[in-house]
Amino acid sequence: MSEPKRCWTSTDPAYLAYHDEEWGRPVTDERGLLERFCLEGFQSGLSWLTILRKRENFRTGFADFDPERVARFGRRDVERLLRDAGIVRHRGKIEAAIANAKGTLALRAAGTPLEELVWTHRPERSGRTPRSLKDLPATTPESNALSKELKRAGFRFVGPTTVYAAMQACGVVNDHIAGCFVRAEVQREIDAAL
Repeated sequence: MSEPKRCWTSTDPAYLAYHDEEWGRPVTDERGLLERFCLEGFQSGLSWLTILRKRENFRTGFADFDPERVARFGRRDVERLLRDAGIVRHRGKIEAAIANAKGTLALRAAGTPLEELVWTHRPERSGRTPRSLKDLPATTPESNALSKELKRAGFRFVGPTTVYAAMQACGVVNDHIAGCFVRAEVQREIDAAL
């Protein structure tokens, strides 16, 4: 029996499950979006598989990405996380995750919760279907605009490329390639979520 067509190949079952069951499917809750933006920031310069393998440790270390709890993290928490071999131990990225939680609360207090801000940057459907991963842009006008809005709210490690990767991961765009066996299913889930 042949393998179904996917956007990427891997021999790692966790990476295949991520593609098949999560990547590109809509994330519309604040905590889920905060987690994705933080993890994309941690991934910067590393393999996504590295982050995926450490994901449960990140969830434990960052209080399941509960914005109220993470926003209260202080110096002791940063030091604790810097000693945690189960995550990526990078002071700037750890401090960025805390800033992102604070930014999430600031957005909520200002009346534009994170989920609303993110999904208002969804591009118009162009009808384009990428034929391969090489057809995907690194940034878009929408990711540039969302990056600026997130930075204004106090987020860090949210440049336009990182933001576009988060938009892909959260289903704000459907970048599953033509022929990928989950592309149509993902699109139906995105359409139903809006």
